[in-house]
Amino acid sequence: MTANRRLGVVDLGSNSVRLVIYQGLSRNPLVIFNEKAVLALGRGLEASGRLNEQGMAQALPVLERYALVARAMRAEPLEILATAALRDARNGEAFAAQVRRLLPGIPLSILSGAEEAQFSARGLLCGIPEADGVLGDFGGGSLELVALAGGATGAAASLPVGALRLADIAGGDMARARAAVEAALAPHRFLREAQGRDLYLVGGAWRALARIHIAQTGYPLHVVHHYTLSREEARDLTGVITALPRRSLDRIPGVSRRRIEALPYAAVVLRRLLRVSGCRRVVFSANGLREGWYWNQLPEAERRQDSVLAAGREMGLAYGRHPETPPALVRWTAPLFADETGYERRLREAVCWASDIGACEHPDYRPEQAYLRMLRQPGIGFDHHARAYLALVLALRYDADPAAPFTAPARTLLDVGDARRAERLGIALRLAYTLSAGTPELLARTSLRVETSRLVLRLSDGGGVFAGESVVRRLERLAEVMGLDPATEIGAAEAAA
Repeated sequence: MTANRRLGVVDLGSNSVRLVIYQGLSRNPLVIFNEKAVLALGRGLEASGRLNEQGMAQALPVLERYALVARAMRAEPLEILATAALRDARNGEAFAAQVRRLLPGIPLSILSGAEEAQFSARGLLCGIPEADGVLGDFGGGSLELVALAGGATGAAASLPVGALRLADIAGGDMARARAAVEAALAPHRFLREAQGRDLYLVGGAWRALARIHIAQTGYPLHVVHHYTLSREEARDLTGVITALPRRSLDRIPGVSRRRIEALPYAAVVLRRLLRVSGCRRVVFSANGLREGWYWNQLPEAERRQDSVLAAGREMGLAYGRHPETPPALVRWTAPLFADETGYERRLREAVCWASDIGACEHPDYRPEQAYLRMLRQPGIGFDHHARAYLALVLALRYDADPAAPFTAPARTLLDVGDARRAERLGIALRLAYTLSAGTPELLARTSLRVETSRLVLRLSDGGGVFAGESVVRRLERLAEVMGLDPATEIGAAEAAA
């Protein structure tokens, strides 16, 4: 990871323009600045064929500000990516030339529909590398669709049915909007090949739908990325949104007025996509075109990294005290999880890396702070299950009461088996840190062994580790959750090393 480098991208869209600045070049993008302005460049484009005059006038000072912000934050490179409005408008190239004169030295690319689709797909796969089904990126001017198969991209299409375009087409008549979407989707056979797979949604209007559903259902984690609905839940949500009068939509908390205007069209497009594709689930993504641009900047070695393990390592290196301890913990805890799956091993390795992130927190709040840091961390490497599992492990690693109220969201998101596995790993890590003070040298003088009915802790004789009261108590607790009897044995230092 190139930690100190900063780089920025401006997404010049049909509805809004946004500057995002990233810190470092790592497997999980870290956003340190994000600013948006709603310009509606594509408003009226369907009728006039030209960019909105007011939007163009507002865009120039906004883009100049973004260039100054990026320069002040030492973001290099900085690039402007323009999408549907500029590529489709008769005066799109002329406006791009005006921007280039205003901001010499800052590249501005007007993406083709195919390029925009591929940027969106790469951004999605950066955050959900195993994606399988169809990506839909719904913007102001267009809808990008990409077939996904086990993390690889396939057929793609860019359709002129973004929120602003549909508003122009419909003229207030949602039946006309539905007809336009159906006609646009009909020729694309690859959509029907997604039957029984997943539909991945990118775009601000669709993220607003997710936030509405999270709020209405009392879902315990307010993170849109990886939020998942069944086909039936998604259909019900779109039905509610399209049936609500504008007055009711305006009363929805937490959604901006401009986003409210796009919600009915987002719901119409989603409902038609579900019908055509037959997808079984909807998965929302916070990643899209901008993260696709970021992905292109990454060295190949970073791209090849496992996103879950990379996220754990990055947290450990940022907050932990000893970079050699996490690999030692992975080995030390392995005997307790002989039956784990590959996915479970990845989670165990990730949390071993992140197991010291509370070291510098106030001791009275350490369990809760470590838990919240993991559950709400801003990265994209963990889905909601992983966030909940790892957060619960960390709470218990810092000796939280298993029934502490602050752990309720994680327990709600986990089934009984996962919660018990998290408890076993959290208690084991607590024991490891008690024995070793978080150092690999002392940890190497201890080991755990599971026998038929016993959990055996082996300690090196004279190695600076011994079975004091706290060690015995934590060993007994770990043995209890595993249904075993605790035992301790002392061996020669050479044998245990």
